[in-house]
Amino acid sequence: MSRVGIIIALRAEAQCITRQRIPFDQAVTLDKNLTVRICGMGSVAARQAAIALCEQEKMTGLISFGVAGALDDRLQPGDLILPKSVLAGRNYPTDDGWRTRVRHCLPGHVNVISCSLVTSDTVVTTETAKRTLALQSGGCAVDMESGAVAAVAAEKGIPFLAIRAISDPVQFSPPAELMAALKPDGSVKPIPLLTLLLKRSLHLNELLRLAPGMQAACQTLRQAVQSARHELGR
Repeated sequence: MSRVGIIIALRAEAQCITRQRIPFDQAVTLDKNLTVRICGMGSVAARQAAIALCEQEKMTGLISFGVAGALDDRLQPGDLILPKSVLAGRNYPTDDGWRTRVRHCLPGHVNVISCSLVTSDTVVTTETAKRTLALQSGGCAVDMESGAVAAVAAEKGIPFLAIRAISDPVQFSPPAELMAALKPDGSVKPIPLLTLLLKRSLHLNELLRLAPGMQAACQTLRQAVQSARHELGR
């Protein structure tokens, strides 16, 4: 029987897969084929979570699932990235057959792109940084976890897939200051957030600009799961 592990950084991303509240940094079995784990942001957390899943059960595949930032002007919030490869120090190809089967299940109105996804060790918070990364890497979108998950899959000799929806365009990114007001799973710490707003280190209009993009990305992720869930478990 196949058993696929899905690595997710943020609680909001996990809610696109299940309404069940998933404990942070614990493996949760959704059905006979899928196990998910919310790991928090970044490559270190993603690698640890992927290794833990593989040690806990015999995984037959790993998926990196969630949102990403655009590095290409043509990409807009809600677009879906099913990359042919993930760039993180080296080129990690995704499983071609698996990716193709998932893509064939998706609704026609979803804009699906298969260009390379690049993983960054730090949050990319400016348009200049995004454009520089695009030129240096050749990637069309950026996240912080897929490279680590891909590396573990390669080490274990199992297939890998990345499913990422664009949450922010090239021209706008989550402000760096916002990171101080977030828990590891991406949920908000109210008092630090209020402090940042009162000190004007963070502006309300920046938060309001973030919300529609995240909503569009999550809507796309939910549609992808609903349409292709039977293929996610291989």
